[in-house]
Amino acid sequence: MASVFSGVLQLTDLDDFITPSQECIKPVKVEKKQGKSVAKIQIEDDGSYVQVNPAGEKEKLEKAKITLNDCLACSGCITSAESVLVAQQSHEEFFKVLRNNKAGETEKKVVVVSVSPQSRASLAAFYGLSAGQAGKRLTSFFKSLGVGHVFDTGFSRTFSLLESQREFVERFRRKEGDGRGLPMMTSACPGWICYAEKTHGQFILPYISTTRSPQQMMGSLVKGYFAEQQGLSPHQIYHVAVMPCFDKKLEASRSDFYLSKAESREVDCVITSGEVQKMLEEEKVSLNDIPAGPLDTIFSNVKDGEFLSHAGSGSGGYLHHVFTYAAERLFGEEVKELTYKTLRNKDFQEVTLEKDGEVVLSFASTYGFRNIQNLVQKLKRGKSPYHFVEVMACPSGCLNGGGQLKAATGENPKELLQKVEALYRAEETRAPGDDARVARLYRSWLDGVGEERARELLRTEYRAVEKMTNGLAVKW
Repeated sequence: MASVFSGVLQLTDLDDFITPSQECIKPVKVEKKQGKSVAKIQIEDDGSYVQVNPAGEKEKLEKAKITLNDCLACSGCITSAESVLVAQQSHEEFFKVLRNNKAGETEKKVVVVSVSPQSRASLAAFYGLSAGQAGKRLTSFFKSLGVGHVFDTGFSRTFSLLESQREFVERFRRKEGDGRGLPMMTSACPGWICYAEKTHGQFILPYISTTRSPQQMMGSLVKGYFAEQQGLSPHQIYHVAVMPCFDKKLEASRSDFYLSKAESREVDCVITSGEVQKMLEEEKVSLNDIPAGPLDTIFSNVKDGEFLSHAGSGSGGYLHHVFTYAAERLFGEEVKELTYKTLRNKDFQEVTLEKDGEVVLSFASTYGFRNIQNLVQKLKRGKSPYHFVEVMACPSGCLNGGGQLKAATGENPKELLQKVEALYRAEETRAPGDDARVARLYRSWLDGVGEERARELLRTEYRAVEKMTNGLAVKW
């Protein structure tokens, strides 16, 4: 039977939060009381639901339509009478907005695209380019379609790293008080957040960082600072994020990132690296044939016209930057190079700082749900030695996200991943604290808004989701 779901929701990587091509449904049989009688709801051969009254008469039930926000709030599966609307999270919708702009039949939107460094590297590997070349040609491609601005989420990631550093030091300094909040666990991976909220709820939430991910930090910048500078309302901007992960679509749909006064999401649409490649195919162009365009420097992490990156992992380098910052700020130690110790496997590594023969900082990176589950079990037994954990749902992290381009026929997936990693790491790095533009923007954007408003712009919160089914009782 052909799938009724968009290809967007048919994920292709075992380690993304929803398993490959798994339809997010669960068949159920329901009995409904009608007075003293009982009406039954049953599934027909064609998959439709009908209500059968005591006299045997059938009434076909309409399918319930739910939003991505509802999908995020469920416990991993919904009934087969329900379907997920993904129209607002697809490259088709992106094309629709661009066509409407050209036709002038509706209010014209200022279209902004923000591209992740991991997506640049994935597309670069596919087309045989450097990550920088891929980024410049993507800028030209998007602008040829009618996009107004193309930004780099490496810029907003600098904000996320700076805020993560501050948050960790705050937590570490108060750890003697309530004893909770450590280890601080990163929150940039929505697959991990989805799992944590639905599976471990109130136990795990105090440990999770409240700092926004780079995607949502850019959402705050675009629909806040940029909109104000351009004299626009957030509703007049259509913001698209290009990401390596399907779960980012769910993150963008969270109610926390909806601007109720403006009736606008901070990120209107998320498309994956693979969907960008589909767009190129549908436009019958190759990235190789598109000339490089000048980069938008408003929100881009660049130096002399070239992209900059961050040291550490391909998932943003949270462990690296928080560790070096904490070592200097808390213990006066300048750490120039981190030494990683591999534990269970290459996706579970730790880094420690010793002073006077005592381990004073213990950090870990934990990728993939097998390792995540082991870490959570250690926490529950009180056996976790860590102060900070960089957590990602996908083995090998974001560079191996479920939305990245897949290996071609006959191509080894591991070799492709190695190529993507090499392209990603080839870019020059800059420490978050050395970015003078970000420091200036921090002051001009946040000074005078008040502590509570600044927190809304830089942080978020997570909440336990009541478990209705055993849809997430998956053994990885």
